Amino acid sequence: QVQLVESGGGLVQAGDSLRLSCAASGGTSNMGWFRQVPGKEREFVAAISANGAITAYADSVKGRFTISRDNAKKMVSLQMNSLKPEDTAVYYCAATKTGTVVGDRGLYDYWGQGTQVTVSS
Repeated sequence: QVQLVESGGGLVQAGDSLRLSCAASGGTSNMGWFRQVPGKEREFVAAISANGAITAYADSVKGRFTISRDNAKKMVSLQMNSLKPEDTAVYYCAATKTGTVVGDRGLYDYWGQGTQVTVSS
């Protein structure tokens, strides 16, 4: 069983930066970040392989967000720079048992409770 706890959300202004963290219990696996706004489906943001060598990003965040992990600390982070109002959402950390880095939320097995990120214009 994997338990995930996100932290680091908050209210910032457009152009600011924010760093989200996800503390993971259990074994190492491929991990991802997703986000969701009310009335919309949860969407893929970024993913990282178990050893950190492979990453993937949604086009909307490419070049602004960076996913990383520290397996010794069992932490996965999402560095978000140049934030925009459209980045406002609840951000979720997720873990998948699959052997590849994926953006399909249906392939993720464990989810955190989410952390709110609000970007004001």
